[in-house]
Amino acid sequence: MFYNLLFPLTSEWTALNVFRYISFRSLAALITALVLSILMGPRFIAWLRRLKCGQYIHEDVAVHAAKAGTPTMGGLLMLSTLLVSMFFWSDLTNRYVWQVLLVFVGFGFVGFWDDMTKLRHHQNKGISGKAKIAGQLLVACAAMVLLYMDPNYSSKLTVPFFKEVTFDLGLLYLPFGVFVMVAASNAVNLTDGLDGLAIGPSIVACLVFSIFIYITGNARFASYLLVPYMPGVGEITIFCAALVGAGLGFLWFNAYPAQIFMGDVGSLSIGGALGYLALLCKQELVLSVVGGLFVAETLSVILQVSYFRWTGGKRIFRMAPLHHHFELKGIPESKIIIRFWITSILLGLVALSVLKLR
Repeated sequence: MFYNLLFPLTSEWTALNVFRYISFRSLAALITALVLSILMGPRFIAWLRRLKCGQYIHEDVAVHAAKAGTPTMGGLLMLSTLLVSMFFWSDLTNRYVWQVLLVFVGFGFVGFWDDMTKLRHHQNKGISGKAKIAGQLLVACAAMVLLYMDPNYSSKLTVPFFKEVTFDLGLLYLPFGVFVMVAASNAVNLTDGLDGLAIGPSIVACLVFSIFIYITGNARFASYLLVPYMPGVGEITIFCAALVGAGLGFLWFNAYPAQIFMGDVGSLSIGGALGYLALLCKQELVLSVVGGLFVAETLSVILQVSYFRWTGGKRIFRMAPLHHHFELKGIPESKIIIRFWITSILLGLVALSVLKLR
C-alpha cells in the first residue's frame, strides 16, 4: 500500500525514493511482521485458550503429556501478521504477490479445516487423508496453471551445481510443480512435532529463497549468476522477509517450552509457500537441499511404514518421524531442536553455494 500510494510522489519528494527499493521494503516488512507478532502474541494465545483450542497429545508420545492443552493453530498469528505486512509494504499491482498469497492462504485454509476438525472431535484425528490431499491439490493446481501460463516462465528444470544442464519437461512440468508444493507442505507438517522444530528450518529456507528470488528478479544479477531472469519476481522478496519476520515472532512464543503450537494451518501454509518459492525462482531441486531436514523426516516415515508392512511388524526407528526416534533414545528435546537448527543452517549454506559452484 505504501509503495502504491507514495511511489507516484517521488518526483516531488525525493526522500520517498526509498520506497522504490525492494531491500528497504523487505526489511520493513520483516520488522513489521515481527513486531506485530510479538505484540499480538499474548492476546492471541489468551484468545485461543478461551476458545479451548488446546493441542491433543497422542498416547504413543507419552513424554509430551505435559503439553496437552497447549493452544494450537498459532499459524493464524503468522498468517495475519504476514498479510498485514504485505498489505503495507508490497506492490499490490504485482501478480506474483497475489499468486504467492493464494498458495499461502489456500494451504493455510486446508490446515485450518484439519485443525478445526481435530478440535471438534477432541482427538488427534482431523479430516481424512484424501480430503486433505484433495484440498492441497486444488490450491497447487490453481497456482501452477497461473505460473505455467506466464509468458516469462519456463518449463525447464535446472540441475544444481551444473551450469548448462536443464530438462524441458513441457506439460509434465504442471504435475511436477503440483507435486513439489504438496510434498513440501506435508514434509513441513511431519516435522512439526517438537517446540520450534519446524519453524527454525522454515526460517532458514525462507532466507535462502529470499536471496534466490531477489536475484531472479534482477536482470544484472541473474545474468552474472546464470539464473533464469523473470521480471517482477523480485517483489516476492518482500513476502519472504515478511514470512521470516512472522516466523521469528511466532518462535518467540513457540520456543521450548512452547506457549503455542502452529498447527496444520501454519505448517501446511509454510510448506506450500516454500514449494512455490522454489518453483518461482527455478530452484526446484535446491529445495530438497535447503529443506533436507524436511526430506529426512518424510523419508523416515515412508521407510518406517514400508518396512513395518513388509516385515509384518518390525521397525527401523523406535518411532517416526525421525525426531521422535531421537527422543525415545533419551536425547533431551531442546538438544534435538538445536541440533536440527544447526543442520538446517548448514544445509542452507550448501544450497546458497549453488549460485557459484556450477
